[in-house]
Amino acid sequence: MIEVNEFKKGLCIVYKDAPYLIVDVTFSTPTARGGNTIAKTKLRHLENGQLINESIRTGGKYEVVDLEQRPISYLYSDGSRWHFMDQESFEQFDMGAEELGQATGYLIDGITGMRAMVVQGKIVDVVLPHTVDLLVTEADPHVPGGSARAQMKWAKVETGVEVQVPSYVEAGERIRIDTRDGHFVERAK
Repeated sequence: MIEVNEFKKGLCIVYKDAPYLIVDVTFSTPTARGGNTIAKTKLRHLENGQLINESIRTGGKYEVVDLEQRPISYLYSDGSRWHFMDQESFEQFDMGAEELGQATGYLIDGITGMRAMVVQGKIVDVVLPHTVDLLVTEADPHVPGGSARAQMKWAKVETGVEVQVPSYVEAGERIRIDTRDGHFVERAK
């Protein structure tokens, strides 16, 4: 059992008699006297993929779902489904855009460090590595200026995702992007 104040992103719990993955959680304390801390959570139902937003008061205890993680590799996309292979059993499986969410923008050939989350023998989610290296295909032109602050501009990468990058990044360069929030990390070496 786990208490609400121990909630963190990536944890799987039983909520309303169903298994849920905590996609995001923030804590807030009401200013009223005696107000309990509230965990504002975004939860994904592990069986049907439905996302819900819930405000849960601290004090409750929730059962942790038995979760297994297996190494997987990305194979290809046919335009509507993304295909993967379990590196232990060599079984192939596929997922759609609604199941993968923003992860579709970071899936490229040769990506390593991916894991499948398995609950009761069923693959329920794909976990990306924290960073991926992508090729910049389009970038706004560099505008020289006398600014003391770093200037950012928009760039499109090979998967079609648009990210904000420093003004010195040009088309044709490889950049490292954080898959958790989509921000530019550095030029890839």
